[in-house]
Amino acid sequence: MMDIQNQQFQKPLVIAGPCSAESREQVLTTAKDLVDKATIFRAGIWKPRTRPNSFEGVGEKALPWLKDVQAETGLKVATEVANTEHVEACLKAGIDILWVGARTTVNPFYVQEIAEALKGVDISVMVKNPLHPELSLWMGALERFNLVGISKLSAIHRGFFTLEKSAFRNEPKWELPIKLKRLNPDLPIICDPSHISGSTQMLAEVSQTAMDLNMDGLMIETHYKPSVALSDVQQQITPIELGVLLDNLILRSSTHPNAQFRSALNKLRQEIDIIDKKLVDIVGQRTAIVQEIGRYKKENAVTILQIERWFEILSSRKEWGEEMTLDPQMIAELFELIHKHSVLTQSHILKSND
Repeated sequence: MMDIQNQQFQKPLVIAGPCSAESREQVLTTAKDLVDKATIFRAGIWKPRTRPNSFEGVGEKALPWLKDVQAETGLKVATEVANTEHVEACLKAGIDILWVGARTTVNPFYVQEIAEALKGVDISVMVKNPLHPELSLWMGALERFNLVGISKLSAIHRGFFTLEKSAFRNEPKWELPIKLKRLNPDLPIICDPSHISGSTQMLAEVSQTAMDLNMDGLMIETHYKPSVALSDVQQQITPIELGVLLDNLILRSSTHPNAQFRSALNKLRQEIDIIDKKLVDIVGQRTAIVQEIGRYKKENAVTILQIERWFEILSSRKEWGEEMTLDPQMIAELFELIHKHSVLTQSHILKSND
């Protein structure tokens, strides 16, 4: 079994294979071309599709194909499970690794049923983030498996659904896997650039970002002939293209042995600390004024939210940021957070009996 947490491997751990297992020939042809590029072969057997007329996988008849991959290539094999019947079939077939998809992670009832079906089983389980950016659901799913004795756990970051216009199929929201890692330092996190990108054009960029953020591996959808794939045609690459992508990755170290480098870095970090202290002081000063505004609004029976003022703040702060060549999205997110807590501060004042 692949114990990602305790087994030493050269980063990145590469999980590759088609979105869906379509035929024995497709599975084996792809797998044989991945032997020198991947450690784990992935293929969906049961596909939870949005629309009922979409290709939903071939089901259990693909399990012997994965067994053939194990036997003929030596690769570990992984597939997605969404209910107890899937789990039982995979365990009977000797599948090495199971993963829980984003659509399943959102439902604690489904996750618990799958976890109970794996109680006492020594197997590796990977949990994809839920569709929406809710870290507690992601952590909760991982905890449910841990509580039934599954110790070989890893998380898969596959991005988050958004209604906003985006260059990505699923917004990466890198801050969420970073926070997950901070809360669970020993938890391996695998990035799924295929589902984040939604197209082959951005795979390399997203993969590099994942490596720069010190993630443990990559899960990339790979098909021997993507143009004939029955699902996710636009985001699958060939094994040759995967090899090129991996060869072009820049793998950086989290530390550096050079003392001069460490000294210079520490000096810059100390400067950052001084600036951050000033930022906190300024936020404190701003909050004091917000509290005064809240009391003034309370005395005069005025609503907390003044929408015209908020639009003015957002517009002017973006302009100021552009003058400093700062990312407008960063400025918008910063002041949205500040405004959120300003509203909460004023709300507490209006509710108080002072």
